[in-house]
Amino acid sequence: MNAEIADKFHVRLATIDDADIIAWHRVRMFQDMGDLQPHLLEAFRMKSCEQLREVIARGEYVGWLTSLKVAPDTVIAGAGVHLRRVLPHPAENGAAFAEGRHAVVVNVFTEPEWRRQGLAAMLLNRIIHWAREQNLDELILHSSTEGRWLYERLGFVPTTEMRFAGRHSVSKK
Repeated sequence: MNAEIADKFHVRLATIDDADIIAWHRVRMFQDMGDLQPHLLEAFRMKSCEQLREVIARGEYVGWLTSLKVAPDTVIAGAGVHLRRVLPHPAENGAAFAEGRHAVVVNVFTEPEWRRQGLAAMLLNRIIHWAREQNLDELILHSSTEGRWLYERLGFVPTTEMRFAGRHSVSKK
């Protein structure tokens, strides 16, 4: 983290009490990407908040929130990881296998007036460092078009993952 950002901003771990702000950021993130219709915003926020409380309590979600040092109660950016277990699988080079401890980066959001100041990069670097400390097998994310350049700059690469989008979705909704 560069010194100017470190002097101006404070990053802290999220708690259950932060579920509301994280859910609000989540709504606004999908709204900014055009992926959520306006009539669904409040229901999506409430459902996200409910589930965030649950996954934070179980230790399945770890989040980081940023505020100005002079206004520590006002969150201006955040990001988190949703931890998941998968079956053991071959490691990249095939000479070993991974235990199946993955983290999905989610909820990367910066308030519009604070964008392009390095906050998302600061949060992602914090997540990368944390993932290495935790000895996770994989750190993945789904990128918006706007965020792709940042993620690539930080070392994320496109993968072979595909998503089913056939005529008959797996969801019955």
